[in-house]
Amino acid sequence: MLKSEIHRATVLVADDDKAYRCLLKDLLRDQGYQVVCVEDGEEALRISRSKAIDLALLDVMMPYRTGFSVCRAIKSDPKTCLIPVVLVTGLNNPEDRIQGIECGADDFLNKPINEQELLARVGSLLKLKHFTDELEHAETVLFSLARSIEAKDPYTEGHCERLSQYSVALAERLRLPEEQREALRRGGIVHDIGKVAVPEHILLKRGPFTPEERKIMETHTVIGERICAPLKSFGLALPIIRHHHEKLDGSGYPDGLKGDQIPPLVRVLTTVDIYDALVTDRPYRKALSPEDAFAQIWKEVEQGWWDGALVEKFQRLLEEGSAGRYTAPKLQVFDETN
Repeated sequence: MLKSEIHRATVLVADDDKAYRCLLKDLLRDQGYQVVCVEDGEEALRISRSKAIDLALLDVMMPYRTGFSVCRAIKSDPKTCLIPVVLVTGLNNPEDRIQGIECGADDFLNKPINEQELLARVGSLLKLKHFTDELEHAETVLFSLARSIEAKDPYTEGHCERLSQYSVALAERLRLPEEQREALRRGGIVHDIGKVAVPEHILLKRGPFTPEERKIMETHTVIGERICAPLKSFGLALPIIRHHHEKLDGSGYPDGLKGDQIPPLVRVLTTVDIYDALVTDRPYRKALSPEDAFAQIWKEVEQGWWDGALVEKFQRLLEEGSAGRYTAPKLQVFDETN
């Protein structure tokens, strides 16, 4: 990482002691950083949510909100959770440091501040923030690519978003941990990204595939996994991308997995994918009603294709209206041919 890139970073300094604010501001500006200063915790939280902050230096004892409270709020918000937070405190007992760790603080500095230590820690955390930002940019590119593939076909509009939202809703009902919900969110959006390698005359074909065309189409799961594999943050999503066309009886692709060989997260996405398929118009058929869609899905459960326990939970979720924002008047298609 270039030194000049670090020095373009914006640092938030929050301290009710004017002398310390001025000290930190002058020290950081001399190193080329942009500095935003505030004197209380409430303002610090507002700034962190409204400006592009790269790192926050928070005094622990501040008016309105303590540094602990601000740190906890920053780290619990998906929009700000990746901002490195350094707690600056005159408190030296172990309980305060433990509380800071529990709030999600990335580092600690004790008053009086050692200037060289401050600059070293700020520089180290900003390097880490830069790498995290690069990872986010790569994820954004993948999402944009997935949506551009989807946009080629008017019948697949909104498909990725709905699968992502539905699978997260079902994961919440199943009380799956946050990292698994995030994997489903990502997997839902990029599960068909491998179709970028499928020729358009096959991808957009309205009739049945020839055996050769089907073989080419079925490669999209493996190619999608290969595209996303370099991103470590997609580790839990890779099985979703590769196996979302597997069936419990082993008749799916690409690996013909059976029963418990199919990972639980794959089953979650497949369950919502089936429903999304049936209740959406296709060029060769009209969308089914939710009732008729589930009637067909249950027939396929009896054939040994899908996980009946998950189908039951998802059906109940929709019937209760618990999915809320996850419902849509027209949904998307799961089509085993593509």
